[in-house]
Amino acid sequence: MFFVEYILMKKLLTISLILIPLFLFSQEKKLYRKAVNSEDLNKKIELFSQVIKLNPKNLDAYFYRAIAKDEKGDYTGAIVDYSKIIIEDPDADTYLNRGNSRFNIGDFEAAKLDYAKAYELDKNLINARYSLGCVKYDLGDYNGAFLDFNSIVQNFFYRQKSIVIPIHVYKSLLMRAQVYEALGNNLKAIKDYSIIIYIKPNDENYYNRGKLLMNMKLYKYANADFKKSVLLNKNNAYAYFYRGASYLFLGKYLNAISDFSEAIKFDTMDFDAHLGLAMAYNNVKDPNNARLNFNRANTMLSIGENIKTIEQYRNTFWFQNQYYYFNNNVIKLAKLN
Repeated sequence: MFFVEYILMKKLLTISLILIPLFLFSQEKKLYRKAVNSEDLNKKIELFSQVIKLNPKNLDAYFYRAIAKDEKGDYTGAIVDYSKIIIEDPDADTYLNRGNSRFNIGDFEAAKLDYAKAYELDKNLINARYSLGCVKYDLGDYNGAFLDFNSIVQNFFYRQKSIVIPIHVYKSLLMRAQVYEALGNNLKAIKDYSIIIYIKPNDENYYNRGKLLMNMKLYKYANADFKKSVLLNKNNAYAYFYRGASYLFLGKYLNAISDFSEAIKFDTMDFDAHLGLAMAYNNVKDPNNARLNFNRANTMLSIGENIKTIEQYRNTFWFQNQYYYFNNNVIKLAKLN
């Protein structure tokens, strides 16, 4: 009798040992499905955490929990989860995502390593190459950034089979133009901006090329780009300011007054626009309005009437970009008080 009971208990124990893992696996799948379908980030993180508790080897749960943490802004928590996967079974997507999280907390050097590793593991992961170029740009490695953006652009146009420009190529062209600017190669930057405008002729792209043309002192061409920018977006306050500046340098002072006044409607504390108005009004022999705007700008800059040196305007557009023109005009404006 004892032997029969022992056999029966042994069978029940065996069945239990089989059923318990099956039950846990079923629970894990159920929780995983609920987590994937949940739109609440906190709930999603909680459910994936339960899945991981049931099965610490479920790397997909770590991956999607990390994504949820990223979306919630918990970049450090996401990095911990991505790192767990990289230790167990490294892959390009996880390196890319961890790089993004590291970038978001300002750890650019670590992000650069992750992006480089992601691209090394998967040469078809263009986002990794693009992100690598971006982080190099932010680190001031413009030559390195150029290699990345240029590679993406050149590879597309070399293998081009369609007239449709993919988003990663368009974004790489934008960044390559900025790299050219940073390297002082303005002509190549202009060429890239012109291609970009051909692809997408929007207000922002005309504005960007116009700013570069301003820096090159090609005011007539810059003015034309700012006109296009304003035409496409009448709420682009910066385009009004820069078009006003280009009119000022072209000697079209009434046009400059109109544009600077428009810029101030968007931001009444725009001291650069007030300084622009002061210079334009002074050039049309309107000392009262010139003095009024000059004093307003000085108040905003905490200068008041105590003008000792042009260095007091070091934080202005005019000091940083048009020093000699501005210096001559400040001397004239200071005499109005």
